[in-house]
Amino acid sequence: MPSPLIRVEHLTAGWNGRVILDDLSFEVFEGEVFVILGGSGCGKSTLLKQMIGLYTPMSGHVRIDGDDIVTARGADRLRILRKIGVTYQSGALFGSMTLLENIGLPLREFTDLPEEARILVGRMKLKLVGLAGYENHFPSEISGGMQKRAAIARAMALDPRILFLDEPSAGLDPVTSAGLDALIRQLAETLGVTFVIVTHELPSIFAIADRVIMLDARTRTIVATGPPAELRDRAEDPWVRRFFNREADNG
Repeated sequence: MPSPLIRVEHLTAGWNGRVILDDLSFEVFEGEVFVILGGSGCGKSTLLKQMIGLYTPMSGHVRIDGDDIVTARGADRLRILRKIGVTYQSGALFGSMTLLENIGLPLREFTDLPEEARILVGRMKLKLVGLAGYENHFPSEISGGMQKRAAIARAMALDPRILFLDEPSAGLDPVTSAGLDALIRQLAETLGVTFVIVTHELPSIFAIADRVIMLDARTRTIVATGPPAELRDRAEDPWVRRFFNREADNG
């Protein structure tokens, strides 16, 4: 087993004194596709935002490559953030910029690369996600699936070790979603990038995940962890098995 690249240690998070996630501890290993899943309101996106340092937990730690993003400040925090890339559910591309300009934005902000090098890197990233030839298109001129791919390209601009994806398949038809799943697996296997993905789309989970954790709004913690096929077939918790088998809860 590769070494842990992310360690979440006794994380408790919530808002206005209300606990949403209680005492979570888990590891994400280098090179794996790790999925955070669960029912509505269980705190999936909240956990992702804690892991990328967007919000501060009530207690606990998130260590990325050994460094605690919760306590890091200034240059130390920026050094940690350079190791991660993030895409949000909407894609969050700038509509007034071409795809090439969108990808060049983090390069312009965080590197000293000359314009020619930024253009070269941008073209390379777009090619990696299957968008060669679309450099001068605006987000409004391409499909939703292509926008998701472009967002992944931008998240990879600074060559992060970890990519966090929030509901990447949201709003996509099954064929486009399957293509995005294949892209994620390809990037993980060819580039060795570690993925942390929030999703509730079962076909995507079975297609891409090496391992999952399942959150439960009732207990506010992790109720299952492991490869998705094992949880579907052999989970001890009946609710977990029903979730993975898409069975109605008749209780």
